[in-house]
Amino acid sequence: MLGRKQSLRDQTFAPEVEECIRTTTLWWQSVHMRRFMRFCAFLSLVSVSLNTSYTFQSAKSLLYITFVIDSFVTLVFTAEFISKIHLRGLKTYSHDRWSQFDAVMLVCLYISLTLHVFEMTGHVRPYSPTSILRAPRPLIMVRLVRVFLSFSMPRARITQIFLRSSQQIYNVTLFFLFFLSLFGLLGVQFFARLDHHCVMKDNYTEEHVPSIQQLAIPDTYCSPITTRGHQCPPKMICVEITNSSGYSGFDNLAHALFTVYQSASQEGWSHVMYAAMDSLDAFRAAFYFVTLIFFLAWLVKNVFIAVITETFNEIRVQFQQMWGERAKITTEATPSTLVGESQWRLIQLTDADNQSRAPRIIKAVINTASFQIFIMIVIVANAIVGASVKFEHSGRPREDFYKTLYPLEVGFTILFDLEVALKIWCYGYRSYIRRSLHILELVLSIGSTIHIIPILYMSAPLVYFQVLRIVRLIKASPVLEDFVYKIFGPGKKLGSLIIFTMCLLIVTSSISMQLFCCLAKYEYTKFQAFPEAFMAMFQILTQEGWTEVMNETILRSSRSIGPLVAVYFILYHLFVSLIVLSLFVAVILDNLELDEDIKKVKQLKAREQSAGINEELPLRLRVFETFPDSPQMTRVHKACNEFSVPKVRDSFMRCFVDLNDIQESPTGKRLIENGLEVTIRKQIPLRLLTSPSKTRQSSPLLRRVHVSTIVCDSNNQRLLVSDSATQLAGLSRVNGRSMRRSVRGNIKEELAPEGGGESGGPTVRGQDFDFKMLQRKRQQAEMRRTQRECDLRENHPFFDTPLLLVGRESKFRIYCQKIITAKYDPKNRDPITGKERKLKYKGLHDLFGLVPYCDWLMIFVTTASCASMMFETVTRRVDNTPELKIAEYVFVIAMAIELLMKTLADGLFFTPNALLAHVAGIMDFFIFGVSLVFIVVMPEHVPPQSLIQTLLVLRCVRPLRIFSLVPHMRKVVYELCRGFKEIALVSVLLIVLLFVFASVGVHMFGGLLARCNDLNITRREDCVGVFKRPVHVTRMKLENHNDSMPVVLVPRVWANPRRFNFDSLGNAMLALFEVLSFKGWLDIRDVLLYRLSPLHTIYIHVFVFLGCMIGLTLFVGVVIANYGENKGTALLTVDQRRWCDLKKRLKIAQPLHLPPRPDHHKARAIIYDITQHIIFKRAIALLVLANSSLLCVSWDTKQKHTIPLATISAGLTCIFVFEVLMKMMAFTPRGYWQSRRNRYDLFVTVLGVFWLGLHFILMDETSNAFGFIVVILRFFTITGKHATLKMLMLTVAVSVYKSFFIIMGLFLLILCYALAGVILFGSVKFGENISRHANFRTAPNGVITLFRIVTGEDWNKIMHDAMLSPPFCTRGHDYWSTDCGNFSASLSFFCSFYVCITYIVLNLLVAIIMENFSLFYSNEEDALLSYADIRNFQNTWNLVDLSQRGMIPVSRVRFVLRLLKGRLEVDPNKDRLLFKHMCHEMERLHNGEDVTFHDVLNMLSYRSVDIRKSLQLEELLAREELEFLIEEEVAKATIRSWLDKCLRRIKKEKQHQSLLHSLRAQNEPLLPLNVGTLADAEDALAMTGGTPNAFKVATRTDSMNSSGRKVLLAPNEIRSRLLPLVSEREDSDTEQNSLLKNTKMNSLIQPKAHLIVGEVHDWWDSQ
Repeated sequence: MLGRKQSLRDQTFAPEVEECIRTTTLWWQSVHMRRFMRFCAFLSLVSVSLNTSYTFQSAKSLLYITFVIDSFVTLVFTAEFISKIHLRGLKTYSHDRWSQFDAVMLVCLYISLTLHVFEMTGHVRPYSPTSILRAPRPLIMVRLVRVFLSFSMPRARITQIFLRSSQQIYNVTLFFLFFLSLFGLLGVQFFARLDHHCVMKDNYTEEHVPSIQQLAIPDTYCSPITTRGHQCPPKMICVEITNSSGYSGFDNLAHALFTVYQSASQEGWSHVMYAAMDSLDAFRAAFYFVTLIFFLAWLVKNVFIAVITETFNEIRVQFQQMWGERAKITTEATPSTLVGESQWRLIQLTDADNQSRAPRIIKAVINTASFQIFIMIVIVANAIVGASVKFEHSGRPREDFYKTLYPLEVGFTILFDLEVALKIWCYGYRSYIRRSLHILELVLSIGSTIHIIPILYMSAPLVYFQVLRIVRLIKASPVLEDFVYKIFGPGKKLGSLIIFTMCLLIVTSSISMQLFCCLAKYEYTKFQAFPEAFMAMFQILTQEGWTEVMNETILRSSRSIGPLVAVYFILYHLFVSLIVLSLFVAVILDNLELDEDIKKVKQLKAREQSAGINEELPLRLRVFETFPDSPQMTRVHKACNEFSVPKVRDSFMRCFVDLNDIQESPTGKRLIENGLEVTIRKQIPLRLLTSPSKTRQSSPLLRRVHVSTIVCDSNNQRLLVSDSATQLAGLSRVNGRSMRRSVRGNIKEELAPEGGGESGGPTVRGQDFDFKMLQRKRQQAEMRRTQRECDLRENHPFFDTPLLLVGRESKFRIYCQKIITAKYDPKNRDPITGKERKLKYKGLHDLFGLVPYCDWLMIFVTTASCASMMFETVTRRVDNTPELKIAEYVFVIAMAIELLMKTLADGLFFTPNALLAHVAGIMDFFIFGVSLVFIVVMPEHVPPQSLIQTLLVLRCVRPLRIFSLVPHMRKVVYELCRGFKEIALVSVLLIVLLFVFASVGVHMFGGLLARCNDLNITRREDCVGVFKRPVHVTRMKLENHNDSMPVVLVPRVWANPRRFNFDSLGNAMLALFEVLSFKGWLDIRDVLLYRLSPLHTIYIHVFVFLGCMIGLTLFVGVVIANYGENKGTALLTVDQRRWCDLKKRLKIAQPLHLPPRPDHHKARAIIYDITQHIIFKRAIALLVLANSSLLCVSWDTKQKHTIPLATISAGLTCIFVFEVLMKMMAFTPRGYWQSRRNRYDLFVTVLGVFWLGLHFILMDETSNAFGFIVVILRFFTITGKHATLKMLMLTVAVSVYKSFFIIMGLFLLILCYALAGVILFGSVKFGENISRHANFRTAPNGVITLFRIVTGEDWNKIMHDAMLSPPFCTRGHDYWSTDCGNFSASLSFFCSFYVCITYIVLNLLVAIIMENFSLFYSNEEDALLSYADIRNFQNTWNLVDLSQRGMIPVSRVRFVLRLLKGRLEVDPNKDRLLFKHMCHEMERLHNGEDVTFHDVLNMLSYRSVDIRKSLQLEELLAREELEFLIEEEVAKATIRSWLDKCLRRIKKEKQHQSLLHSLRAQNEPLLPLNVGTLADAEDALAMTGGTPNAFKVATRTDSMNSSGRKVLLAPNEIRSRLLPLVSEREDSDTEQNSLLKNTKMNSLIQPKAHLIVGEVHDWWDSQ
């Protein structure tokens, strides 16, 4: 569909066809004909949507109308088909994919037309299954919409993107199927057949199936075993009943997979869980379904969101031309905040003055802020008036409720019409309609004017124009306006997605209608016509009650096609719930994504904000500054010279030094750069008692010199022992090496094109300096803040004194501080070297060192106290249970001691580290205060809805104390609070949406939904008396289904629907708020459908689509975006994000722990080759799957198949034992034990051996249970044998690890609400949803009920049951003696819980999964290091690490580097310098010690990326500094070694020259006089193997003297050392020859500088 334009462009036609196309006008390619073809496709879609037997019975004329339409469309498409075949040729036509699609649609049209003829002639009966042949016809809509999706992009790239995304979706689907199979196998073995029900003993016989009259009301599952499960009440027995209600259950693996998938969709899972709890152990069933929801529904299914989001991000970059560039918010569209006259800005229209004739005073009034404020106040007043209408069921006509509202509405409409008229008069019509806001105002004005016409005022649709005026208030808030524009401004993406979703719904609805319209003869109305089919498929899209649609369709289908029907609905639900809804989240996240340039700017701003620190002290500490100084004076004796100068108080010395006369110490130094003054040494201004005189006087001068000397000496002494030394060391390198850059960066910068090229990272030189300045700024702020605290500590005796009683330096306080702060140090350091030792189970050590010992003790005490609170019920309370009372006293006493110790150690409020300085401390005191008051009061009588009951509810927040004790959980709360702004904006938008639809709903449906509960009564006057109402008993489809339902006698009542109404704005907003969670909207739809008309159902469908599918995805997107910002990933560029993903991926990677092949032992080598062969591995994997497939049926001892299946599994276990023995022989036991996977295999194998003995000895239920556990544990090994499953399992494991504290926070919140629910609703009467399973009688039941509410399973129905009020209940004197609920408490309790948990906390799990999924979602092309590269390194490391320790000596690193291949390959010959740098980096960082697997891998990762684009600023600076030092040290070492080689070579040549000199001395009389010249010496040296270039050395070099120190050799010294290399002629040379010889020697020994530099460059390049 997306490749239409490209596919036509890339076709290659024959020459004669191309000529024909060029010369002939293709009639189907003209604009009008294309539109006509789209119109014909639309007619075909409408025709097939009307083509059902039910529709033809409703309107018989449609039978012939659809036949005419189909005939006409078929003829048109046939003509097109023949023309294309004639002009293009059959071969060319058949190669085009769109042409193939058109041909298939034409064939479907002919088949449908033939079938239509048979239906008209009566050869095919109505409701015949032959309508299935029309099912492919709705796909013709693809032809209708494909022309709107055109873009210019290479087809290869498109194919690559979609192949990659489809591959990822396939991998995740495979992972989903793994967990689905796992829980399916567990369900089959855990629960088997859930078919035992309680039946009345009277008239029951085993020969007949029990009737509905004999079942319990409601139908109750039971356990045939008396020791577990639910037991039937007296006069009833537990009977096995065959259930024919579909495929739900755990009878076999197929039914189990079906049931597990339904449960994973979080729809109807609680009913299956309750059935399992009644039939078996309640704990086993609860644990099974809770873990199923957690893994399948919350973790694995959310991986699909990550896949779609990552794919969409890549497509967004590639399809930028299709979506268009991201629009910018112009200043014209962003008004200022309404603060005052001076700050209000309006849009200045350019040609308003030229076109308008309005007086200037009117223009000035319209342009004022007061006028805009007045209009907004009027809008608010209009909304309040419109929402104030309230309907009553008193028999009055509906028009009476509008008598007061209608005149006010007319007045508001006239006022807004005047506003529009004035603006058009002032601005001119053309200038007015240029803005979208003005167009909205004009449309609302026209619509509301039509609405106030008396005849049309009661018309429901026109009320939208009145209510939508409130949308104009969004312009009042620039923040809200910008947020709305950011989300909905780029409307092309969101609009395209909405169109795609609607097209998908229309196509699937029409297909489903044709597939299942034949079932209408069984009184099944879901798919009898297109409207019903559309509502059914939309219902599945929202996932509300979708299992009912599927199960009802399956039950009315034949057994042969029932599984196919189930597969059809599951595939559709899987697609819409995991892909379509994920697309909405992806679009929202893409709209919230920032541009790359904005990310860089925000990174710099974030660094600047993080560098800044508040210099001001808190207000609670600044209080001391208002009091006069009262320092405590002490006598200071004269100290000896060998002792340090005692500290002199700065605050005391300021009294004697003038503030305006700042004297700089001799060692002081100031640095002023870019307007920022940086004091390197701390300068204390001196203030003298008297201003110094300008004349020379002795006594003031002496005083001044003495004071200044004391201050300077004291400050200098303090600087030596304070942090200032560190600051000075850091600041001294501002203009030094911190500005250096690596050779690699410089080379890439030189190769980059002019103008910046594709520079992805910031400019290092400028940013480096700015970052250093920010660091200095932060250090100065910290110093000034610390100085102010020191001044207060010196001048105020009560400062930093806990409770103003405990001394600041008292031993008792120090003792308390030691007790409070004592904690375990997880960093075990060597006492000699000071380096951190590498420990096993480092995570466990870090956990012990997480908090101090005192906090660990309080965590234990708080946990024990919460556990005791879980035993409290409405009958077992603290006041009547001694054990609970003791636990309460223990908690209060322990907390009192803890708070007292912390208060004495750190103070309560007026100290720097006060206990109440943070929210956590305030919460601790609140919890303690509530607990203390409760112990003091200990009420015996608690009236419902009283202050004492409120105290009991507040006591239930005790589990939140763990948030304040654990720092990681405080961080979770902090991350949630940081995103409060965006969450509040989304909440405002949803509230506006709720207000608009609620107001419309009140005006449309207010007072119209009330009906008599007796469906046979239609008039209010007749709704009196009593009638017999059937009672719903069971969902089972019994064989004797003709039995009548039991009835109950109830009074007739004329009332609204039970759980919702639209009589007032509050009730309407509550109903729509429930709909926002996809719950309850089916009840509203059905009521509107049956009590009003089908057209009114459009209202609720539109709200569900806008509010749920768009509004709720905003919550998901905002929470994910805020999590990314808090983690720092939202502001990262693409390269930086890839680098972060690579670091996480490398952290997860581990050595293979695979021993090398034992070449010295032939037998072991053969076994080694066998075990490592791919066929052997695949065979073992197939055997594991075969072993797991034996669990497809239950291993029940009563079944005949159990023993044979268990015996086969035992045989397979023997094979697995043989596999382990082979590997241990090949690897040796020690080598086999190195791998964690092998350890797990060995553990499972040992269990299997133990089971073999149990099986052949016992063969009973115990051995079978132990056997299937062994098989399930063996099933997990399949993840290690498949690379995709392994990585996805690793992703889920990492997600669970990182979300541990979020999960714990979720559990604590659920526990708090469960404890509060016991107090509020523990005695509420059972109803439709608060029942024996779902209630708050005990805290464990409350936890399970709230977990059900987290999944959204009928949470609104439970809330309404908790609102029970008289006369349907009985009030009591105490809350435990009443069975009534509480309306306000129920509303706030359930709504706040659902919003906090479902909308916010669960979305954090999605954010964590998306963050970690990038570890799996990596492309081999764009990844910095792919999995193949990491695997290559693992194999190479395995060759070098022979001892399998994960560590090698640093000298072996060069062997690893030489053996690497692929992207990590380093050629020592071509990349000799890089090779040296990498080896030296390992030696430098580890000081010759052993290096680990991750050390070398991290070094390779840094060397394989462009650090200037991938690294963030701080990491980039540190890395470039390290690389520069390494390059410098390598260069020095290389030059030093080169010089040593030169000296050794010179020494060797010197020996040759001595031999040559002796030969010359002997043969001197025979040689000419010029033979001893320098040129001859060079020639002779060349003949002996030397090189003339050896004489060309630098004029400066380093050497070592006798003491081992470096000395600098002057050129004369070099000359003296090189003189023996030249032959001397002292006696025989004449004076002229001697002068010539000395001249040549000087020119040789002192070479030119450019020759030396050139030689060094040549040598450096060769290295």
